Amino acid sequence: MKIKVNVVLKGWILSAIISACVPNTNFDVPKPYCDNVLSANTTFQELEGMYSGETFQIQEDLIIEGYVISSDEEGNFYNEIYLQDKTKEPTKGLLLEAELSPAHLRYPLGNKVLIKLKGLFLGISGETLRLGSSFTSFGNLSVGRLPAIKVQDHLVSVCEEGGLVTPTLTTITQMDQVGLNTLIQLNDVEFGEEELGLNYAEPQEETIRVLQDCEENRIELLTSGYSDFQAELLPEGNGSIMGILKRDGEKYQLVIRDVTDLDFANERCPEIITEFTSKDVFISELADPDNNTGARFVELYNSSNQPLDLNLWTLRRYTNEKTEVSSSVDLSGFSIAAKGTLVISPNSEEFELVYGFPPDIHVSTNSPADSNGDDNLELVDPFGTIIDVFGVVGEDGSGTNHEFEDGRALRNLEVTQGNPTYTFGEWFIYNDSGDAGTTHQLQNAPEDYTPGQFN
Repeated sequence: MKIKVNVVLKGWILSAIISACVPNTNFDVPKPYCDNVLSANTTFQELEGMYSGETFQIQEDLIIEGYVISSDEEGNFYNEIYLQDKTKEPTKGLLLEAELSPAHLRYPLGNKVLIKLKGLFLGISGETLRLGSSFTSFGNLSVGRLPAIKVQDHLVSVCEEGGLVTPTLTTITQMDQVGLNTLIQLNDVEFGEEELGLNYAEPQEETIRVLQDCEENRIELLTSGYSDFQAELLPEGNGSIMGILKRDGEKYQLVIRDVTDLDFANERCPEIITEFTSKDVFISELADPDNNTGARFVELYNSSNQPLDLNLWTLRRYTNEKTEVSSSVDLSGFSIAAKGTLVISPNSEEFELVYGFPPDIHVSTNSPADSNGDDNLELVDPFGTIIDVFGVVGEDGSGTNHEFEDGRALRNLEVTQGNPTYTFGEWFIYNDSGDAGTTHQLQNAPEDYTPGQFN
């Protein structure tokens, strides 16, 4: 198409014919300025060392060299460019916040770049080293996005072909041995059962999904609800994943560029059986000291030659004559050693002060470990089977042969297995007013108790 333009210049009318090819609206993105003269004069480590706890503006003529490891092509990164210091085995990574979209066309993956640091602001947030402009919120200076017009003044491509960035191969249990904000790869991982059938992210919400290895060690996958692949279903298999490693407090997180960073073509991990039962675990000592209620405890003992994982085991308390559970302790996450004890206390500080060592488990007051001596207890395995009991559920212990008020209940050393029926002959019981057969003798802590020493 031809367009005629009349231009008035000092009283003269000039005519010009301009040709325009309108049908083709695809314009090449201009190539960014590149440089082969500039060179780095500081490192990522030295840059991080400049940070003293507050965001500040860099005044020195410093330049660092890095490699682009993020991409906004699929929308999972927005106005963010992540860089790391080396193509292989990097030690550090950082984030340049910049209002530049699309950034991947100007600074593609693997692009070697130089950052002219003078005038940029440096800060650390969430253990991520950040560069950019600045903004102030409630009087606090923070790193913000560098305006697009300023990006090319600070981020310069090196005039050479982009390099191949090799992700650092690691495992979920070795996250502390690789650099944060660098590109990593995990093998033999999969999404947890509870995640299957879900999308990568909820619409317009930053979403966390959980990845795990075959030992059920876990790491979070962080995905933007604005990413192009947000609505895709998580893969159901097992395999490898690449992504940028971040950390939020004590939790490590992974952020992918797009779904091609995952290859989950393998079969899922075999099911791990973590629920076990055994009659060799039983209640070995109960304590209600006359001189110190803060020194109460319950002790469990494992008479076998093998340790036992107590995943989904429960210790229940029935207060007085109640027939419904009054309180319970979930023993998941704990194990009990072969020929070993597990001591549970409702007051760990007082327990350690009195007995000289910390309990294995600290629980709340009014829990099974905080009985005043007339309650009934049950030890239940993961499958709901009662393995051992103390007392008679539905009967208040006061004045009976299962009262240990102001005293102690100690299992007979001849007992080697739990008993789902309370048997008085298996116990030595001390109290203030129990039934005949029990010993009316008040017990004081620490001298009358032996937590952790059933033998």
